[in-house]
Amino acid sequence: MSSNTKSALLVLADGTAYRGWSFGSTITAIGEVVFNTGMTGYQEVLTDPSYCGQIVLFTYPELGNTGVNPEDEESARPQVRGAIARNISPRPSNWRSTASLPDYLKQHQIPGIYGIDTRALTRKIRVLGAMNGGISTEILDEAELLEQVLAAPSMKGLNLVQEVTTSNIYEWSDPTTAVWEFNPTALEGEQLTVVAIDFGVKRNILRRLASYGCRVVVVPANTPPEEILKYNPDGIFLSNGPGDPAAVDIETTKALLSSQKPVFGICMGHQILGRALGAETFKLKFGHRGLNHPAGLEQRVEITSQNHSFAIAPDSLLDAEVEITHLNLNDRTVAGLRHKSLPLFSVQYHPEASPGPHDADYLFEQFVRAMQESRNAAVTN
Repeated sequence: MSSNTKSALLVLADGTAYRGWSFGSTITAIGEVVFNTGMTGYQEVLTDPSYCGQIVLFTYPELGNTGVNPEDEESARPQVRGAIARNISPRPSNWRSTASLPDYLKQHQIPGIYGIDTRALTRKIRVLGAMNGGISTEILDEAELLEQVLAAPSMKGLNLVQEVTTSNIYEWSDPTTAVWEFNPTALEGEQLTVVAIDFGVKRNILRRLASYGCRVVVVPANTPPEEILKYNPDGIFLSNGPGDPAAVDIETTKALLSSQKPVFGICMGHQILGRALGAETFKLKFGHRGLNHPAGLEQRVEITSQNHSFAIAPDSLLDAEVEITHLNLNDRTVAGLRHKSLPLFSVQYHPEASPGPHDADYLFEQFVRAMQESRNAAVTN
């Protein structure tokens, strides 16, 4: 700890306070405090748009050893409201590093607090559930900071998609550069076109689609269905994103289901597809955030990367044509869906990893095959 390190205060909505030291920007930030159990990938977590509106508590005891670099960003900037760590390494040691973690967060006006008992804080969230909290170096009076925390809106009912969706339509062509166990070659025949609806899309999802040879057109979340269909897409992708899925409009997705185009959803996209098929969603007590969540069904298990606060209510899946394909094997919540007669499927977890295991990469191939079959059927007819 240097002599110019600033004191920082963290206050939760239940009035619990933690005093530590500041890293990153020296401002005040309010958000929902959640924990991530991953042992690696802090930069991907910080830049994942699904974390918009949240302060992330990292259970791994030290952050910053590998610094940050442009290649590992999942969006153009950090999306979290703040970060909480046990210890911070201010001097990274990695040949890919271009900046330290504290400097990176300071550059993007993201505050952090370290030097607190992160195990005790994690246990509190597990017992009481995720709740709003505030980090500040400016307000060191607990009662004053608590007042701001209590005035902040709850994540339940909050639509954050418009804060992270793209404002312009663009095409993505960069494939995955990291070495994967399976690196697909370009598809034979005419290139498949995927329109990705951006609810807060991670870059590695776009990279994986591009790696499978797809032309990827990314559109804002509020793009009308007729505008999407002008691209004559072979498939529709519904992306991940932040906030409460019940607060996000599903009319576009409903309209696209009647187009008979293959649809693939991930995370928020999974919830949006479920709601478009008549299901309801609910808020989990503390969510799933980490790199080793088992998911599967009927003796098939995948180790998956997960990051979500909400889940589909299984009792609300009343359409006999919709079936559950995966469960989170820790708590048996719905982790995957598919339609029995239409080319529609989704998963609650992240097959693009980044960070995380690659067990579920086959889902991208499944999507590509569905698009190929749909195109071939259209030509035949």
